[in-house]
Amino acid sequence: MTAIALTIAGSDSSGGAGIQADLKTFSALGVFGATVITAITAQNTRGVTAVEDISANMIAAQMDAVFSDLDIGAVKIGMVSRIETIETIAAGLRHAGKRVILDPVMVATSGDRLLQEDAVESLRNRLLPLALLATPNLPEAALLSDQPVATNKQDVIRQAEAILKTGVGAVLIKGGHGTGSESVDLLLDGDDVLEFSMPRIDTTNDHGTGCTLASAITANLALGYPLADAIGLAKDYLQGALAAGRNLHIGHGHGPVHHFYRWWSA
Repeated sequence: MTAIALTIAGSDSSGGAGIQADLKTFSALGVFGATVITAITAQNTRGVTAVEDISANMIAAQMDAVFSDLDIGAVKIGMVSRIETIETIAAGLRHAGKRVILDPVMVATSGDRLLQEDAVESLRNRLLPLALLATPNLPEAALLSDQPVATNKQDVIRQAEAILKTGVGAVLIKGGHGTGSESVDLLLDGDDVLEFSMPRIDTTNDHGTGCTLASAITANLALGYPLADAIGLAKDYLQGALAAGRNLHIGHGHGPVHHFYRWWSA
């Protein structure tokens, strides 16, 4: 059987994040990728200049088309900018019985807000309970838990525990926005705390790192790996993409990681 993963997310016209990053990651890891596009953004390496949401009816139609025909092994949810989008996706997933990875994309790398403020509560109540795993970064975890941005391991664990109360299966709080020579991600599932640590890479080519990690986890789940192994393999892949991405010269701001570093050299 061909492993298939679905990404439900927004389009990034610069190709570094969103749907484009997800499809590149799926392909790089040997998984066929399908898409449900939730929004179209006009953006580049320097920022987001416009966002246009796809209608709820069109999102539902895309989901129906994909789920009625393709054997989806795992689903990644990225940018969902408004309540109507969240409600539509939740309704489409409720009976799908799929493993869902939710990357709560709230703010772009450039600082531009991608999730409307009034939609945060809907994200907590409607999508998090459907997810096997949520992958917030430190600022997103603070928003989801209604707490200040964590500055130590105890704060991170406290926020993960608060997010787990929404009904999500597990929470991976990413440490990329932290400090120190190591970037540390913490995984909590209500029973255990697992730590994934990687040397911090000094690079400005970090556009789409969150999308890439979440879609790599999704691809590995579609390939049949258990959750902890899927995360570990995804971390290894992203580390290589970040390291190789330092040699890319794309745009004048935060460039992308190198999704196909295993296939061609920058």
